[in-house]
Amino acid sequence: MKLNPDCIRDILLLAEEACDHENFLECPEDFPNSITDKYSLNEIYYHIKQCELSDFLREVSWTLDGDCSIRDLTPSGHQFLADIRSDTNWNKTKEIAQKVGSTSLGAIAKIASEVITAVIKAQI
Repeated sequence: MKLNPDCIRDILLLAEEACDHENFLECPEDFPNSITDKYSLNEIYYHIKQCELSDFLREVSWTLDGDCSIRDLTPSGHQFLADIRSDTNWNKTKEIAQKVGSTSLGAIAKIASEVITAVIKAQI
């Protein structure tokens, strides 16, 4: 399956909102229609797995029937999400990724970090 950066962003935003010391994010039960209408469950599960493998999600528990629960974001997940939270920064990150021809998660994270660095430098 082709990586969909928008799906990854939506999953991370939802996990950040839903997870805390006492609450997990259950998939698909806790996923709103705004996400399940945009992406198939197969696509959502695939991208959750990619986030898990990229160390953006902590303690993803998979059930035998393929559903899962997410405990929280990792520090790397929080950092990446902080860099792409703003729609302006996210759109700039995706634009640069398209121009350079790399939409891997690693490349997107690096580009997002550089976009934030440029924004910070412009403010100083």
